[in-house]
Amino acid sequence: MVNKLVLAGLILSFSVHAGGQTQKITSPNGKITVAVTTNKDGTSYQISSEKKLVISNSKLQLTLDGKTFPNGSRLLKPILKDTTEEYDLLIGRASHVKTRYREVVIPIQQKDSPHTKVNLVFRAFDDGVAFRYEFVSSDKSTFLLQDESDEFNIVGNPTAKVLTLPNFTSSHEGFYTTTPLQDLPSEKLMDMPALFQIPSGPFVSITEAALLDYAGMYLIKENGILKSTLSPLPSDNTILVKGNFPHKSPWRVIMISNNVGDFISSNILTTLSPPSRIKDVSWIKPGKTTFPWWNGNVVPDTLNAPGNNFVTQKYHIDFCKRAGIAYHTVVEYGLHQWYMDDGIGFQPGPNSDVTTPVPGLDMKEVCDYAHSQGVGVRVWVQWAALYPKLDAAFEKFEQWGLSGMMVDFMDRDDQEMVNIQNEMLEKAAQHHLHIQFHGAYKPTGLNRTYPNEFTREGTLNYEVNKWGAGLSPEHDLDIAFARLIAGSTDYHMGGFRAVPDSMYRTQYTRPLMHGTRCHMLAMYVILENALGMVCDYPEAYEGEPGFDFVQQVPTTWDETKVIEASMGEYLIIARRKGTDWYLGAINNSVAREIQFPLSFLSKGTFNAIMSMDTEAAREYPNKINREENSVTASGNLKLKLAGGGGAAIHFKEISK
Repeated sequence: MVNKLVLAGLILSFSVHAGGQTQKITSPNGKITVAVTTNKDGTSYQISSEKKLVISNSKLQLTLDGKTFPNGSRLLKPILKDTTEEYDLLIGRASHVKTRYREVVIPIQQKDSPHTKVNLVFRAFDDGVAFRYEFVSSDKSTFLLQDESDEFNIVGNPTAKVLTLPNFTSSHEGFYTTTPLQDLPSEKLMDMPALFQIPSGPFVSITEAALLDYAGMYLIKENGILKSTLSPLPSDNTILVKGNFPHKSPWRVIMISNNVGDFISSNILTTLSPPSRIKDVSWIKPGKTTFPWWNGNVVPDTLNAPGNNFVTQKYHIDFCKRAGIAYHTVVEYGLHQWYMDDGIGFQPGPNSDVTTPVPGLDMKEVCDYAHSQGVGVRVWVQWAALYPKLDAAFEKFEQWGLSGMMVDFMDRDDQEMVNIQNEMLEKAAQHHLHIQFHGAYKPTGLNRTYPNEFTREGTLNYEVNKWGAGLSPEHDLDIAFARLIAGSTDYHMGGFRAVPDSMYRTQYTRPLMHGTRCHMLAMYVILENALGMVCDYPEAYEGEPGFDFVQQVPTTWDETKVIEASMGEYLIIARRKGTDWYLGAINNSVAREIQFPLSFLSKGTFNAIMSMDTEAAREYPNKINREENSVTASGNLKLKLAGGGGAAIHFKEISK
């Protein structure tokens, strides 16, 4: 027997057969189809794209309170929906999003006590599929989740680009592995987003959205099939989630496209996340910030008594005023926090106190002066020093006049840490404070829910140039193609000392950079980050070619388009703010020419202010070829990218 429900011109179908049911939903554009089958053997799904199988039969299974679900359960009537959603974003890759998806809700209830009811929810978008579990009701008020086993049986032997991790305690930093999936070792943790390319088929990315009151998810390979595994509670590694009814899991997201660049411009993660929980967002002001720790706290020799004091902070604030940088960040000095702490290194001691600055540093004096110059002030804090005094600290920060903070060394994504981070965001909003998470897991679309979360690290970034061999242009591309899928990517940008690879050496103070300066400028457009760092010291920037682009480039966007993308080779992204467009192009170590149409531009004429690599980029990577040309959407542009190079272009509207 086949039953059909017609919604908005689309046929959504489910079939009932001996021992089970199959529900099918198709994406609004008709290209992606997901089929969910529930029978006596359990629940499974498969996904097709353009009538070709992408995810073959993949099982879904929960272990709740020691019982396997949905075994011993009965199916209730499925609910089918066709929804168009429209919303605004303060932080993200677009300011306004309108999207359509189709959904099936499959209620499943245990036949025996405690009669737990769980909804399995699938949504089909034009760019992928998402599913989640809704823990609806039970004879009990609480549940323990011991396992969530979701399979992602990608067809063929796809090429995987993944970040593997040794365990669940991690800053989520490392180099990506690119290899056929079957060559990856079994039981190795794979961080998300994970990117796959099916031979002669589409790209697939797997990640999660709306991580709230739940454990973070990873992938492992078991018997050749990708499966989910969740971060256990530190107090009991047999338990993944402790929940009350009703409860919801995050969305498990499978993005599908023939063009790998589509994942970077997709808004599927924010669409799957709850609307903003902050009603008044008028105080939230994204912008760029200093971060003197990266450059080694460099100040002029003539500065009187440098240190964590007013004189040093004034030096940086005055630079922000001159350069139009929104924020100055107060960090450590001489390897000691700005606040009282008797710990070792950056680990807090028993008397650590984030509400008490070190002697000689009056934070209200610093903030009052900064505000008189139109500059905001932020601080760095170690999370374990902050959290025990969270309410008192946020109240004090607001009294001083701080605008926000970087919270660091979190290094976990179990349910407890997930809740700590979201508690910080909620309470910070009450005191008009933004947060930048470091040593933290990937974004999950919650910049929609908590727009005071400006950015996240969760990536191996330019900070390692202070103590290691430095990051290659190829690593930047890996980050852009894989990690950027999840959203904002904090990267310690702004190093203005590019050198030929043969001249690179490790420097903790005044770090050096691989690639070209144009590559660095382009990264401000390539990466999504509402709090772009300007990490070098003032004298490294002022009067230097390219700094004008750093000053002008926005940190939030109205629209994002990926213009050209070849995984591991090059990437070109255009982002719009108001009527102006900004374009960033980054290249691997092989020089190349790329020509592309300017059809992404709006109607009218634009002045293209272009910063490009010079012919001598290999020997002089900091030099910039600066050109200005009038262009329109009907034209083409050719870029010559040096090995490790890039281009940064501001398209400024001059007539409509």
